[in-house]
This record gives sequence, structure tokens and C-alpha cells, in this order.
Amino acid sequence: MNAPPGGSGPPPPPAGLPRGVHAGYALGSLATGAFGTVPGLLLLPYLTDTLGVTAGVAALLVLLPKAWDVLVNPVAGRISDRTRSRWGARRPYLLFGGLALAVLFGSIFAAPFGAGPAAGTYVAVAFLATATAFAFFQVPYVAMPAELTSDYAERTRMMTWRIAVLALAILVAGAVAPLVRDAAGGGVPGHRWMGVFVAALIALGAVGAFLGTRSAPQGAVGESEPTLRAQLAVAGRNRPFRALLLCFVVQSAGVATILAGVQYFADHVLRDSLTGPTVLFVCFVGPALVVMPLWSRVGARLGKLAALVAASLILSLAGLTLVAAPVLPAAVIYLLVGLIGVGYAGQQVFALAMLPDCIAYDTARTGRRQAGVFTGLWTAGETFGLALGPGIYGLVLAVSGYVSSSTGTAAPQSDSARLGVLLGFTVLPALLIALATLLLRPYDLTPTRLAAPAPPPADHGVVAGTKAAGNHGKGTITP
Repeated sequence: MNAPPGGSGPPPPPAGLPRGVHAGYALGSLATGAFGTVPGLLLLPYLTDTLGVTAGVAALLVLLPKAWDVLVNPVAGRISDRTRSRWGARRPYLLFGGLALAVLFGSIFAAPFGAGPAAGTYVAVAFLATATAFAFFQVPYVAMPAELTSDYAERTRMMTWRIAVLALAILVAGAVAPLVRDAAGGGVPGHRWMGVFVAALIALGAVGAFLGTRSAPQGAVGESEPTLRAQLAVAGRNRPFRALLLCFVVQSAGVATILAGVQYFADHVLRDSLTGPTVLFVCFVGPALVVMPLWSRVGARLGKLAALVAASLILSLAGLTLVAAPVLPAAVIYLLVGLIGVGYAGQQVFALAMLPDCIAYDTARTGRRQAGVFTGLWTAGETFGLALGPGIYGLVLAVSGYVSSSTGTAAPQSDSARLGVLLGFTVLPALLIALATLLLRPYDLTPTRLAAPAPPPADHGVVAGTKAAGNHGKGTITP
């Protein structure tokens, strides 16, 4: 059954969602965490040290397919906004998009052409298809919290559950995937088995989120804007969303740069290519699991904005200090990586908890419920940031003279290449994350402002570039 024209309908359900819904929704982060982590961690070294692709070309091959999602994600948002099914607007995509994502992810590392240029081209095409499937899973998934509850604090609780599972997914995917690769013999065969392992993890998260949210209230899903231009116009009038999105994109690029450098940092700074990546990930994610409840209390005390800035600065200061890694004991290096993980946990949970507030603010301001518009643009920006990180790191490697290899193990590197490995892992991402907090200055949403009576909607009418409100163009899925 279609919603009334213009996206009107019942408000989102009140606070107090069952813990089972919290946990079920959070399971989707197994899929987002695995896909967000493993390509950023292993795809660039897979291209440079197994398939023999030069660092500069590898950087483009990693960047361009995920940059494609900047266009695909808003489309996925519009389509899911208009979907009507007995499973709701979003849940069909959790299942079908998630399973497609799992299958296509495994194909990235199938290596049917061995090493060389053809192999690099195949990886780029497979990665492009996988990124498209990810858009149709992630955008509806991120849109759900704004429709499940109208409560400011409840959205923070949902994000706390989600980020806890996300941290676990990063730990399992990021720490175990290299172990699976090495246990299977490394090189092309090892990467194939690693792809199968991560694909299974993605499928588990997708099916778990689909089943876990079956008892959740669907809330109201309104009509979306039919064009990217119209979506940008809607988002452009939401000043808090603009500020938060710009900050998060830059910070995502910084985090992705760290992820892209883990294997290289372990190889050329720690000099431990076997256990180094796994230990780094345990130190990065382990503390995050422990401090998540603490970050929730900090947010309640300081507010989400102040807590986001504090977490970002902790992450950045630890990263800047890590530049001394070549002369530090291994224990101190791992301690600093753990501190980076503490900051990362807070940075993620508060940014993601502030996004539904921006959506709620827009609904109160305009009278229209368009969660898919904002989450489509949000995930497009996040995906671009996560793609930009490995691209930046690959460019740093190319400029510093990194030598590629087709043997499955890293080649010996010059002093300048090792310096590039170090700076790309420490100073560069730390500066990106810290400076991005300056972009939050226009953000001014507080619980008091969100609870204030809404003014009369100013733009119920047709937005430039849209078609008249109504049911025109709505899709229907009847699984």
C-alpha cells in the first residue's frame, strides 16, 4: 500500500524499541564492516604485491569503482524510498542486496586471469559490481533508524549497538581475513579463500539483519526526490546535515588511509608481515569494544557534537604520536594503535547518531519524510571517503618510490618508500581527521532544538527539478 502523497503518514514509533530489534539491526554491521574494512585493508596490497600492479595504477583501480557509488547511492535511496512490500520499504534490500554483495565480494579475489594488466582490469570490474550491490544494501540499512524511532536518545542507543557490532566485524574481518589468506598459502589461492570467508560473513550479517528486524515497526516512509539534483537541493537547505556530511567524508578518508596502510606498516615498519596485521587490528578494535558504553555516557554528558570532536582529537593525537614508531618499542606502538581505536569508536558512534537527528530536523522543518534522500547522499559521501583513503595511500606509495611485486610477498623498499609507508599511516590521516572537525562549526542541533515545535512547513510544494507530489513513479516489490 502506498503512502499518501508528499510523504505524510504516521510519525515514527516512540522510544523503547526491544533489545532484540537493536541487536537484529546491529547485525547488518557485519556486512558493512566487512566490506568497509577488507578492501581498504587488503585490496591495495593484493594488487601491488600479488598481482604486480604498479602503486599508481592500483590506487586508481581501488578509487574509481567505489567513487562510482557517489552516483549509485542516491539512486538506491530514491528506489528504496518508493518501494512498497509486505516486508516494508527497506528490509527487502537487506536480504537481496546483502546476498548479492556477498557473492560479488567473493568474485573480486577469484583471479581468473592470474597476474598482470588483465588481472587488474578484472578486479576493477568486479569491485565496481560489488560496490553497486553494497549501495543497495547500505542505503536502506542506514535509513532505518530515523523511521524506527522518533526519540533522540533512542537513536543514540541504536547506534551504540550498531557500532559495537561494527567494531566486532572490523575485528573479525580485519584480523582473521589475513590469517585465512596466509593459512591457505598466501598469494592468489590464499586470497581466494579469504574472499570466500568474508563473503560468508557478509551473508550472515545481511540475513541476520533481515530476520532480526522482522518485528520492528516500519514507521513512515515518504516520497523521495526523483533526481540527484533535487536531492542535493533538499540536503543543501539542511545546514546541520551539510556540516556533518562534509566532516564525515573527510574523516572517512582519513580512517580509510589508516586501513590501507596496515599491511604496509606491518611489513616495512614493524617488520612482521605474518602476525603484525592481526595484532594491529586486535589493538585497534579491542579497546573500541570495551569503551563503547563509556562513549555513550560521555555523549549523554557532553552532547553528541562535543563528544564527536573529543573522539576525533584523541584519534588524531595518537596518530601523530605514532610517527615515532621506528624508534618506539612494539608494546608502545600497539598501545598507540589501541588509543586510535578508542577515538575511532567515538567518532563513528556520534557521527552516525547525529545523522538521524539531521533527518528528524528536516522532517520537522519541511513536513516531509525523506530519509532515503539523506542516507543516500550520506552513504555516497562515506563510500567516496572510504575509496579516497586507499587512493591517497597508493598515491603516497607511488610518489615515494614503492616497488610492486607479483610473488605474493612485499619487495624490499628504499628509505624514501618506507618513509611514505610511515607518513601515510600516521601523520596524513591524523591531520585529515583533526582538521575535519572545523567543518562542524555550522552544526547546531541539540535535544532542545529538536524538541521545539516545528514551524509551518515551508516547502510542501514541488522542489525544483521534481515532479508533482503523489504516487507517480513509485515502485512496488511483492516478495
